[in-house]
This record gives sequence, C-alpha cells and structure tokens, in this order.
Amino acid sequence: MARYVTAVLREARSYSDMAFDTLYLGGGTPSLLVAACLRRLIRGLHRTFDLSRLAEATMEVNPESATPALLETAHEEGITRISVGVQSLNDKELQSVGRVHRAAEAIRAVRNAMALSFRSVSADLIIGLPGQCWQSLRKSLATLIDLGVPHLSLYCLSLEEGTPLAANPPPNLPSDDAQAGLFEQACLYLKQHGFSHYEISNFALRGHECQHNLNYWRGGDYLGLGAASASHLWGRRFRNRQDLLAYLADPCNQTEGLEELNKPEKAAEETMLRLRLLVEGVNTEELAGRFGAENVKGLVKQLQLMAEAGQLIPDGPSYRLPPSLVLTSNPILARVLGGVKLLEEK
Repeated sequence: MARYVTAVLREARSYSDMAFDTLYLGGGTPSLLVAACLRRLIRGLHRTFDLSRLAEATMEVNPESATPALLETAHEEGITRISVGVQSLNDKELQSVGRVHRAAEAIRAVRNAMALSFRSVSADLIIGLPGQCWQSLRKSLATLIDLGVPHLSLYCLSLEEGTPLAANPPPNLPSDDAQAGLFEQACLYLKQHGFSHYEISNFALRGHECQHNLNYWRGGDYLGLGAASASHLWGRRFRNRQDLLAYLADPCNQTEGLEELNKPEKAAEETMLRLRLLVEGVNTEELAGRFGAENVKGLVKQLQLMAEAGQLIPDGPSYRLPPSLVLTSNPILARVLGGVKLLEEK
C-alpha cells in the first residue's frame, strides 16, 4: 500500500500545477488503506495540485474496512463526502453474492460517518439480489433514510461474464420484470421521502448531489491517477494500463488507449452523458454554442426524431429521458450516437 501511494503521488507530480474543483478516492476500495497512507496520499495531492477551490472531496468505503480511525483521518484531512458500499441490509442477500460484511457492519459504518459530520454521506444499494423482495428492499431504504443518509445510489444486479455468480446463478434471482418492478417501487418510495431522482442510478436530497459525478455526466474534464484509471483532458481520452506491478515500477509511462474526439463526436458523447441527468437533460442551444451549429446539426435532428418516437421528452431546446424508459435507457443512449452517424452518412 505504501508503494502504491508513492507511485500515485509520483504520477500526480507529472501533472503538477493543475487545479481541480473535486477529488474522488474510489474505483477500488480506498478504505483498505491504513490511516497513515491515506493521510500521506491526501496531503501529497494538496502539495501537488491547486485544490484551494475544492468544492467536494469524496472517499468510497466498504463497511468491513471503514474503521473509526480511518474515517476520522479522512475527516481531518478534508474529505467532505463518504460513499458507503452498503449493497443491502439483509444478511441473506449479502451472503448470496459473497459480500464479506454484514448488515450490522454497514449500519455501524454509516452511523460513524454521520457522527463525524461529513458534509454528505452516500450509500450504494443493489436491486435484484437473490431472494430480494420489496419488503427487504424497503427495509434497507427505510433504515438508511432513518439514519439520515441524504444520497443513495441504486444499481440493478448484472451477471458479469467470468464471475462465479454468472457461472452458477442462484435459482432465486428476481426476473428482469421483477427487478424493474423493485426499481420502480424504490423510485416512488424515495420520491415520497423527498429524494430527487437526478441521474439514472442516483437519488439525493436537495444540495447533496455528487458534484464529482455531475462533472462526468456534463462532459467535463477529469484526471485519473493510479493503475487502470481513466482520464478526459484537453479533448483527449486515455487510460492507464491495468498492470499493477508495471505501474509501481513506472507510474508515469502507463498510458494506453489514447483517443481524440472531433467536435461532432464530442457533442454526441456529451449528449449521451447529459441524458443520464433526468432533471437537467441536454440543451441543444448550449451544445451549439460550445461546438458550433454545423457540428451539432445532425445531432439535433436525431434528438427530434427520437422525441417524435416517444423516446425523449422535448422542452424547447432541451431533451430529457422519460421516467418510464430509465431502465431501458442504454439502447436509447446508443441510438444518439448511432443515429447521428447514419444521418451524417446520408
């Protein structure tokens, strides 16, 4: 762990003098770090970058490794938001997918985070776990709401190829229709408790939307540090190789997958991302102002065609996903790019 922190800080120095509005420690399990390593990492990032205007600093934690000492260190070092991988508050559901923590540990981690007065606390839940029903999901939601959690991320279970769960799927997995029903019930329940469904998988009380992720969905720039991390800077997308040992040996020369997008491609990609924002949607006048009217002409035509087909909700120059199509949004978002290419070819 100490070597990894050293490597990350070394890579950071190759991008020194940059300024950032948000910081996010995640994409893995940063709560595995001991307090001393976490402190050295955060302080090293502050010395390397201009973080004086930092609006939000998030750290992901798993319940079994979110010790009080680690949470206290995170709070002392300026982390303002904690995201807890709760997944479920039903022990049978957790055991069915091999999670190593139990509901009591997750509740304890959330309580400890809330007691430290982080500016915001988020919890992840999975919908469609083996044997899950509305009663168990509602209990998880109700417990987290009662604990005062102001942000929830709800992800539908997917069986990833090559995993033990996909190789031997449990017989009591909810069907796709049952999973969709659970998600819709959860949406209604959270709305009744004051949560805004502001992004496909994310719900927040006012003022607790994740600013770091909003930057992703609005097509903003970001720098990723660490093995397998991804970046979007200077009109280019690139990532680091997944090879951990290679990264430790030479963290500044691991870039691969460099891709440069032209203006029409960038506009289409940003449109797909912005359509994930269910309240904001995408404003075509803003796109034209940034990328040029000629570069978004085909995109605007495609959005109009999709609105006429009932796949999008038009509102002046803006378009949004209909709430009824949130769970089938992937094909719709893919059509944004595919339709633009077809129109350009014609």
